[in-house]
Amino acid sequence: MHGEYKVPGGKLVVVDLDVVDEALTGVRLSGDFFLDPDDALFRMAAAIEGAPASAGAKEISARVGAALTDGDTLMGITPEAVGIAVRRAVGAALAWEDIDFEVIHGPVVDPMINVAMDETLVEDVAAGRRKPFMRLWEWNAPQVVIGSFQSYENELQPDGVERHGITVSRRVTGGGAMFMEPGNCVTYSLVVPTALVEGMSFEQSYPYLDQWVMEVLDRLGIRAKYIPLNDIASDLGKIGGAAQKRWANGYMIHHVTMAYDIDAVKMNEVLRIGMEKIRDKGTRSAVKRVDPMRSQTGLEREEILRTFYDYFKEKYRAVPGEITEADIARARRRCEEKFATPEWVLRIP
Repeated sequence: MHGEYKVPGGKLVVVDLDVVDEALTGVRLSGDFFLDPDDALFRMAAAIEGAPASAGAKEISARVGAALTDGDTLMGITPEAVGIAVRRAVGAALAWEDIDFEVIHGPVVDPMINVAMDETLVEDVAAGRRKPFMRLWEWNAPQVVIGSFQSYENELQPDGVERHGITVSRRVTGGGAMFMEPGNCVTYSLVVPTALVEGMSFEQSYPYLDQWVMEVLDRLGIRAKYIPLNDIASDLGKIGGAAQKRWANGYMIHHVTMAYDIDAVKMNEVLRIGMEKIRDKGTRSAVKRVDPMRSQTGLEREEILRTFYDYFKEKYRAVPGEITEADIARARRRCEEKFATPEWVLRIP
């Protein structure tokens, strides 16, 4: 059995092994990482010998970690990476190439519909009615989407919300508020089996799931980096942020919003700038803390979206998908039942 895992910002870790009587045997570790001393490689492999084939990534990584000494130096490889590669070898964890993807752009919908589809479409994927997918959002009116655990009162200025006609919705994922006017953001949702991030912590999974995004940004001429836990930034400032939620049905949603051409003054009239952010950045910096992609690329938003769509399609051999009228109708019903209700939007006042 053969498993591979590319450490984000690190190297490729490869595991070859056999399973005999439900136990791991004949374990061979390899890859383009660096180790010192050399015998650390063989100690790591020996630590996995005899482990139950059902052992999770955490158990495997604990075995590997216990075999290391204070004098060992690991570069580009971690015990966690070995655990993930082992789980992939035995077929319990997935790699990107194991997933049959769709890629979707749009359609243009009411602001609340996109938030509801982040729940209803996950249910469809889990039920086998739809393939895992990457979906680029489009919407027709200004909105603020607050994180699942944010306080409505702490995040929003009611006068600004009313004056600018802002729809306020609460999503199923955590993270911070997103100020989103039509045409001023690049937002996508990625729905995948949680087996793709088997053995990864939330902090490890964010850059892993967005590695393709970093490659797209590089292609667009934006030198971006990931700032834990979930921010994407360049040398000129923050570009965007990510959020995710994992369900017990074996699937998860991971989504990202990146600024294209934010009206920072209007955003500051709608969102409350927390005192911690002001202390950290200064009032003027807080107002301009989101750096738009337009200023760095000079490209129209449509061209950037096309680059995202085409890159994902080519990299993961995805097929074009679509959102049907039935999908929208189901999401609209979910809005009526949940997402547009005061009980949900104001669940943390």
